[in-house]
Amino acid sequence: MTIRTGIIGASFARQAYLPALRAIEDVELAAIASARLSSAQAAANEFGIPRVYDDWQRMIAENEFDLVGIATPTVYHAPMTLAALRAGAHVLCEKPMAMNQDESAEMLETAELLNRLHIIGHELRFNPNRRKIKSLIESGYIGAVRHVNIVNISASWGDSASHAAGHWLARTDMGGGRLGANGSHQLDLLRFWLGDIGAVSGQLATLAAARTDRESGAAWTASADDQFSFAAEMRSGALCSVFVSSAARHGTGNQTQIFGSEGTIMLADSDEKLLVARAGEDFQDLSERDPNADLPGLGAGIWNVSFVALMQELTAAIRQGRRLTWGATFADGHQCQVAMDAIRRSSRERRWVAL
Repeated sequence: MTIRTGIIGASFARQAYLPALRAIEDVELAAIASARLSSAQAAANEFGIPRVYDDWQRMIAENEFDLVGIATPTVYHAPMTLAALRAGAHVLCEKPMAMNQDESAEMLETAELLNRLHIIGHELRFNPNRRKIKSLIESGYIGAVRHVNIVNISASWGDSASHAAGHWLARTDMGGGRLGANGSHQLDLLRFWLGDIGAVSGQLATLAAARTDRESGAAWTASADDQFSFAAEMRSGALCSVFVSSAARHGTGNQTQIFGSEGTIMLADSDEKLLVARAGEDFQDLSERDPNADLPGLGAGIWNVSFVALMQELTAAIRQGRRLTWGATFADGHQCQVAMDAIRRSSRERRWVAL
């Protein structure tokens, strides 16, 4: 079975979706749409895509797809997903799933009602080291998880002139902000490793609101969060702390520390070494290498490489007419959305919020 695929978005999709799909046999890259026709055409030229659009609705109306991949600003996720599902396609939607939990609930309900496969772009579930963490926890290797500490510091917004004026990631009305861009990944990994979240307490801030256009120098104001932190009480009893900022002038990357009653797990994206120790023992390097890392034409980094395994699982499930074995479904995306909405509410009301 050849899987006829349409892509909406020509930025991250060009970096991750298209190289991953090109590495899989019997996938036809049939069409691509972007708000900027020049961006869609450049991606089409690179990947041999015959149909190019600057109107995603026309693309869906004029083609029959087995799979539609959506990698656009968050504000468009719900309408695009619903249109693709109703047109008969299975859907890969980029994270965060939606603008709010009402949208994500409708997306999940529609996908299930129409019996379509659905997956969120939480590719880190397919990264071997993060899957190894899940197996170590579930096997009891470090005992009962007591607490988790995750810190992610980058300098992507630290320079006031780092982006063009009105960039969607800096706009709340477009679904921008670090909680959606990075926090959704952290929430999904916590749920992947530890199960459901019971309650959260969080704070969002816009520390670098005063911006200048990187080309003209004109002043503009960011509205979306560039820093957030939250505490999460898991239903398992584990306590988790997450701090993420993109407003620094020097980044330190992502560091994850998981402390159990019988041992500790540490993983940093600077070297991607999975270090594990049981009580009374030295740390061992239990890192696992992604088998897709050496495929030609992939972008560097775990984000791009991990998408190959995601696409392999998704396309295999479509061909075999089965549910997904691995991956964050719309049900997982909805639970992340519920948690993000609760963190925002907690920040506004200065209190813990139960999920």
